[in-house]
Amino acid sequence: MIITDTHTHLYSEEFDQDRNKMIQKAIDAGVSRFFIPAIDSSSTDSMYELEKNYPENVFLMMGLHPTYVKDNYLQELLHVECELEKRKFYAIGEIGIDLYWDKTHLEEQQIAFRSQIRLAKKYNLPIVIHCREAFDEIFQILEDEKSDELFGIFHCFTGTYEQALKAISYNMKLGIGGVVTFKNGKIDQFLNQIDLQHIVLETDSPYLAPIPYRGKRNESSYVVAVAEKLAEIYNLSVEEIAEITTANSKAVFGI
Repeated sequence: MIITDTHTHLYSEEFDQDRNKMIQKAIDAGVSRFFIPAIDSSSTDSMYELEKNYPENVFLMMGLHPTYVKDNYLQELLHVECELEKRKFYAIGEIGIDLYWDKTHLEEQQIAFRSQIRLAKKYNLPIVIHCREAFDEIFQILEDEKSDELFGIFHCFTGTYEQALKAISYNMKLGIGGVVTFKNGKIDQFLNQIDLQHIVLETDSPYLAPIPYRGKRNESSYVVAVAEKLAEIYNLSVEEIAEITTANSKAVFGI
């Protein structure tokens, strides 16, 4: 059984004390493919180190996270472009708009999101979208930029059924993580109405640990709990969930 964690921050300092042990624990649990989103230029070196240590398991993205869009965002976007010119990445991400913490840089976030979508088209790469309290703003830009060349994953999807259908209409898979196990998560109430071909698994570790680990540091091995919840929702075996969602991840990332 091969399970794919399509979104995990394995380079996070929260793993500094036991990173190798934590990754091996995930591999032992069947989670052997890890897709790593970028945050900003400060994360680049640690991402490369991670890839060097786990070349068969770790696949890198490049991008500027919306909450890291500050006054120096143009410099950060230049860093993204420079890295894309140097080597292969598997997605542009995570990118998007986040209005939960701060609305000050909304215009800059919109510019950065649109700019990185165009980079994704240039390099024929998927995008991995971060959206927090910004569905309308995200959908407006996706509408403006929609094309057959635009595809990817709506990371940590927590929207409504209607928003799920809209995301899928823009060639996006839904990244489903720990929230699906929460009693107040709500997405479990309609997910069985979404064809499984549109779903990929993720943890967003070290954040958003699923039940029964909620409130603790999330780890990639915990994506098994997400797969178990989806098995319950779709009335399939965990092995079938793993097989289908890993195939979906390969369709997005090309590997």
